[in-house]
Amino acid sequence: MGARVEVMVVEDDETVLAVVSDYLGGRGYAVTALRDGLVARDALRTARPDVLVLDRMLPGVSGDELCRQVRAAAPRTPIIMLTALDAVEQRIDGLEHGADDYVVKPFALRELQLRIDALVRRSRGLHVAPSPFTLGPFRVDPAHRRIWAADAEMTLTSREYELFLFLLQNPDRTLTRDDLLREVWGWSFGEASTVTVHVRRLREKIEPEPRFPRYLLTEWGRGYRFTVGAAA
Repeated sequence: MGARVEVMVVEDDETVLAVVSDYLGGRGYAVTALRDGLVARDALRTARPDVLVLDRMLPGVSGDELCRQVRAAAPRTPIIMLTALDAVEQRIDGLEHGADDYVVKPFALRELQLRIDALVRRSRGLHVAPSPFTLGPFRVDPAHRRIWAADAEMTLTSREYELFLFLLQNPDRTLTRDDLLREVWGWSFGEASTVTVHVRRLREKIEPEPRFPRYLLTEWGRGYRFTVGAAA
């Protein structure tokens, strides 16, 4: 994958932290292992890991709150949330707070590694980037992972960028949640609410009035369709 991947793991369970750190470290990742939310918050004032792996339940500062703070300071840092809570509502909460992905405990270490690798590939742009293009009011520079709405550069998380880029590359095409999970997340199966939350977050950034979208439309019973025709 090129340069060594730096992963910060924040987990209060000493055993889980040791197992994850040893596994990733043994496979060449540079791992910073922390057990306290306050300590992690202080470390993140200067550290910029390639991926941040956060437990939701942390002493000092919760994983949810830490996620929000990281999003404000470094919106493009990929974040994976670890949770022992298997309820859909709890997973949605983690995504609402800005996480790009989540892994439910107990999890396979190989699965976590694959999720980390997928986020790093996307955030580093390890693919042949298409040429810059414009669609409606949106201007895209894929090589530098930048998107502008009119003349204002957008602040997007890694996953929001990937989702928006895919939509911009597929205008006026109805896409199911499974299509988006496969093409944007790289999952052959997954929780549809993951897409729903990210669509909601993206609408808050691209729509003049998110409750009445002009660009990212819902096709009821089918999926979503991105268009600039109605807003031209």
